[in-house]
Amino acid sequence: MAASLAYALIATDLDGTLLRGDDTPSERSLAALARVAAAGSRHLVVTGRPAPRVRPLLDALGTTGLAVCGQGAQLYDAGANRLLWSVTLDREPAETALGKIEAEVGQVYAAVDQDGVDGLTLTEPGYLMPHPTLPAVRVDRRDDLWSAPISKVLLRHPVLSDDELAAVARGVVGSLATVTMSGPGTVELQPCGITKATGLAMAAEHLGLSGEHALAFGDMPNDVPMFQWAAHGVAMANAHPELKAVADEITLSNEDDGIAVVLDRLFPGR
Repeated sequence: MAASLAYALIATDLDGTLLRGDDTPSERSLAALARVAAAGSRHLVVTGRPAPRVRPLLDALGTTGLAVCGQGAQLYDAGANRLLWSVTLDREPAETALGKIEAEVGQVYAAVDQDGVDGLTLTEPGYLMPHPTLPAVRVDRRDDLWSAPISKVLLRHPVLSDDELAAVARGVVGSLATVTMSGPGTVELQPCGITKATGLAMAAEHLGLSGEHALAFGDMPNDVPMFQWAAHGVAMANAHPELKAVADEITLSNEDDGIAVVLDRLFPGR
């Protein structure tokens, strides 16, 4: 079997992976993904961004199929603009988890992604969005974060690094939530047991595929479960050391067309 046919499913993270620093994919990456589609393989975006923050990017990619959003908490049908599946993080475990973390490290600043295709990102006073291009609505008090069902909580600490905050959170949160780190300034709490792998597995099943058909690209620790599920995981040169440690391959950075380098090898043009 040709190498390209071994991967019927290509799963790509967005930030730091498929997207460059200006929030766009390169022309070379788009051309490589077009060859993937022409070969009969499926490309799935698998991202921590919630569905409303992904929709414009999917339009730019020409994606009308499925996308895994919200760290796996949402399976989004881009063509129909609807969620085929979603799971929310209840207020009680979220608040309890926040309390346990703050008991260890002092005050943290929080934001939430609301559930649904029109859900907002809400931020409490003191929280600074790590990605300035993503829209957010400032609320007056933490209690206002829970005005509607949410898919996850985003955390920042004024002093601790992302790695330090994530380590503390993992140590105290237990079964209240899943702790992930998905990018600079982005430590998150999502529903317990939900990861990119659970969302990707659901999407693959919907398409009649499995992990043995999958090639995955990523750059941060939240991509570790996806790499463990997929047959082959490719970390970007700019990836976090935790992801590089479990990767099957390391490619060039997101700024240097790292995804296209691998796809050009596996799906060569004619």
